[in-house]
This record gives sequence, structure tokens and C-alpha cells, in this order.
Amino acid sequence: MAGQLTPGDLTKSGALRFARVYRALLPFLSLAVVLLVFFAVDLFANGSLNNFFAMMSPQNLGIVATQNTIIALGALGMTLVIINGGIDLSPGSSIALSTVVIALCLEGGCGPSVALLAGLGTGAAIGLVNGLVITRFKIVPFIATLGMMSIARGLAKLFSSEQKISAPETWLNELLYGELPYGLGLGLFTSGVIVLVALAVILWAVLKFTVFGRYVFAIGSNETAARLCGLRVEGQKVLVYMFAGLFFGAAAVMEFSTLGNGDPSTAIGKELDIIAAVVIGGGSLSGGKGSVVGSLVGAYIISLLRNGCVLYDIPNPVQEIVTGVIIVAAVAIDQLLLRRRS
Repeated sequence: MAGQLTPGDLTKSGALRFARVYRALLPFLSLAVVLLVFFAVDLFANGSLNNFFAMMSPQNLGIVATQNTIIALGALGMTLVIINGGIDLSPGSSIALSTVVIALCLEGGCGPSVALLAGLGTGAAIGLVNGLVITRFKIVPFIATLGMMSIARGLAKLFSSEQKISAPETWLNELLYGELPYGLGLGLFTSGVIVLVALAVILWAVLKFTVFGRYVFAIGSNETAARLCGLRVEGQKVLVYMFAGLFFGAAAVMEFSTLGNGDPSTAIGKELDIIAAVVIGGGSLSGGKGSVVGSLVGAYIISLLRNGCVLYDIPNPVQEIVTGVIIVAAVAIDQLLLRRRS
């Protein structure tokens, strides 16, 4: 009879519910697996849990949260792009160029506020160019942003004469590691972490409650359907890449705070960590799926993994192998969930 649910419909409905729940829990399950691995290594290899307890101490977790800030800010921007069905390979180069611009502004006598805006503007400008190239010239995002990755890195080297640019100390140098007044950080959280949380809340609200946010998901889920519904897909994509560039610029400000100078060679390979954070956090490279919380957890997993490898004296190549395995596993699970939906 019309309107009746068949067993096949019920099975598909159950699979969709399972996929939604699993995707929401994926970053937390990944975090649990990473912690379980460190727990097992400490217990069976060392015969104690001293390293594990050191890693899980509030002080160390606070350090990881601060170290995680740069990747996490980049991951917030990448979340927008991936939900929208795109990809961006230029964050590392964008960060490098922005730190050079910040240093040049400070060296030239500009105030720190102007230098900060210049760094943010550089990231946004790179994102704007990416969006325009992708939409106006119909170049796939992978190729367009791959080209920008090389262009931005080259500009950073050109503007800096392939040298680090020293800059006078300002409050920008304390932006990442600065302590909050009146003990509000409890000795665990720095000003950089608070900035990250504030920007994450803003992005979450934009994706959750605004028309722009709904369009981001709609285009990523089915661009053809979105276009047929009258959405201005090209304009939306340009905005997405530009806003993502703003987050990359914010990451560059934190990178400058860490370095204290403009470095054209910094953040090489950082785009891989940023993309990995979003994928581990449940973002789908097919578009239409992703969350702010998931990306933050994914970024934290990467930082915690590196921190744990240092504590456990695990060689860096092993860390890279483990990170790669986690990324491949997350993408494989995403593809499996997509097949179950279809």
C-alpha cells in the first residue's frame, strides 16, 4: 500500500541513523583509541603507567591545548571548505606569507593592530583568489589550491629575500602563550586557547543558525540540486574560501606569536595536519559533512599524538606512520558510510 514502509526502507533508515550517530562519535572514538594505545604501550613496554599519567596530567593537557591552537584554527577554516565540497592545499603557504607580511609591517613602523589586520587580510586575500580561480576558470579545487600553495610560498620568499624577518616585540608576541588576567586561565589555558574557543563558537553559530551556514551544507551535499534551487553557488564558494583564508590568517598570527619573526619556510606540510584534523573529526571529503567540534577534537588528537610520542620517546617517523594510518582509516570509514547510505 502507498505510504507503507517496506523492510528495505526500515533497513536504510536504520543505516542512516547509524551513520549519523557514528560520524558524530568518530572523533571521540579516535581519541579513545589513541589514549588506549598509549596506555597499552606504557603498561606492556615499560611495566608502569608513569608516562601515561604524565601525558594525562592537567598541566600537560593544557600545554597540548596551546600547541594545538595553530592547527585547530586552520582546521576551522578547512571545515568550511570541506563541508562545502572543496579542498584547500594552501594553508601552510598562506601562514608563511602572512607571518612575513606581519613582520614587514612591524619592521616598517606599523602598530601591532595594523600588522594583525594585515596578516588576517593576507589570508583572506589568498582565499578570495582561490575562490575566484575555482569558480571563474572552472579549475578543480585541488589543482587551483595546489598552484596557490606554490605561489604563496614563492611570494613569502620573495618579500623576505629568503630570510627570516625580525620584528620588534609587541603584544602580538604574547598572543598565543600569554596568561589570562586574574588567574582566569587556571594556569592551564592561555590567551591563544581562548581566542580559538571564541572563534570556534562563532563559526559553530554561523553554520548552525544562519542562511550562509545552511547553504554551505546544501552545496556540499548536492551542488547540482543547490544550483537548481536557485542558490548562487559560485558566489557562495568564493565566500567560503575567503572566510577559510581568514582562519588561516588567524593561524598565521598565532604562528608569528610563536616564532617572533616572519619566516618564509615555516608551516611546510601544515596543510596535511589541518586536513587530517577535519577528516579525523568526521568531515567527509565528498562534502556535506563536518562539524566544528569534530574538527577541534581531530586537531587535538594530532597534537596529543605528537606530545605523547615525545613523552614516550617514540621516533618521529613512527608518529607520521600512525597519523597516516588514522587518516586512511577515517577516510575508509567515511566511504563505507556513504555506500551504506546509497
